[in-house]
Amino acid sequence: MGAQWKAKHKDLAANAKGRLFGKLAKDIMIAARHGADPAANSRLRLVVEQARKVSMPKDTLERAIKKGAGLTGETVHFEHAMYEGFAPHRVPVMVECLTDNVNRAASEMRVLFRKGQLGTSGSVSWDFNHVGMIEAEPAQAGADAELAAIEAGAQDFQAGEDDGTTLFITEPTDLDLVSRALPAQGFNVLSAKLGYLPKNPVDPASLNAEQLEEVEAFLAALDNSEDVQNVFAGLQG
Repeated sequence: MGAQWKAKHKDLAANAKGRLFGKLAKDIMIAARHGADPAANSRLRLVVEQARKVSMPKDTLERAIKKGAGLTGETVHFEHAMYEGFAPHRVPVMVECLTDNVNRAASEMRVLFRKGQLGTSGSVSWDFNHVGMIEAEPAQAGADAELAAIEAGAQDFQAGEDDGTTLFITEPTDLDLVSRALPAQGFNVLSAKLGYLPKNPVDPASLNAEQLEEVEAFLAALDNSEDVQNVFAGLQG
């Protein structure tokens, strides 16, 4: 959960399918600004692979590519904004937004953070490391994640969000380099993005069941926002 908060329960995950497609469509449109051909655009290729992994409809995917590349005549403009603060019970949170209306996003963040505490720039970011995050799965049984991390140039690795996957941690500037090196080390890259890892994550065992439920409800509300792209919580997985 510390790497990137995700809804744990199957019913929540199912309801979030449409929102996930919307977030991926934004990523695709932004990546497609640098070319509509995934073979020649590594960033687009990775996002397209991630979209296919979650069964995004082909027409939705292709429309996002064309729109981002400017092939439809429509103007696509998203602004990036970061918000930081605390969920209930002092759990630090970094929220990444991609929005076509900065004022709307800022207003919604103020409302959502009423159940927590919205901080100023730098109020909790000091307690996170800005890193590259590569989720990958072994191409064959017996692939050694530690050896792959060393040979590909990753800084570290840990268990991924899904069973059988590994999260490789890189310097932000090494994200693409390591992504391209991992397949030769026996790992298929599923997604690659920049994100935030907490330095001192809160242990869920320090919260009672009611408190933990309040934290998860707060994170879910953030994730449900139209403008929120990623939520990074300082809570141990």
